[in-house]
Amino acid sequence: MYRNILVPLDGSEFAAFSLDHVKAIATGCHVSDVVLLAVVEPVPQVGMIGNFLGSDWQVEREKWSINWLETYLKQAADRLGADRLNVKMDIIPGNPANEILEYASQHRTDLIIMTTHGRSGIIRWALGSVADRVVRHSPVPVLLIRPGVR
Repeated sequence: MYRNILVPLDGSEFAAFSLDHVKAIATGCHVSDVVLLAVVEPVPQVGMIGNFLGSDWQVEREKWSINWLETYLKQAADRLGADRLNVKMDIIPGNPANEILEYASQHRTDLIIMTTHGRSGIIRWALGSVADRVVRHSPVPVLLIRPGVR
């Protein structure tokens, strides 16, 4: 049923809650590929701070983010038991919700498994919800995991 699972991860403790579910489904369904995807949002250069720090700061911040996410994804792959599962890792730039949806469409994803951060009310309205946008617009089934639920 599921051959290719996409697992968006943002580097947070919350996002890692999905990994036990991913491992169980991937093992039980004999999944061919599990893709751990991180999306790096460009750092906006804002006002006086951006002018003071210059564009080099922005480039260095993005490089640091990519290096940190590579380490995080490698740890997540190890946690999944990459020796028994075919785990791939990808880091791409852009808007997280848009890039997750685009990636799922272009890479023949059968299932997206991700953790919701559980925001509600004004915080959710102000910050938006990547999980909400993915669920509403995904071309494939989405399994949302609440943090703390195993």
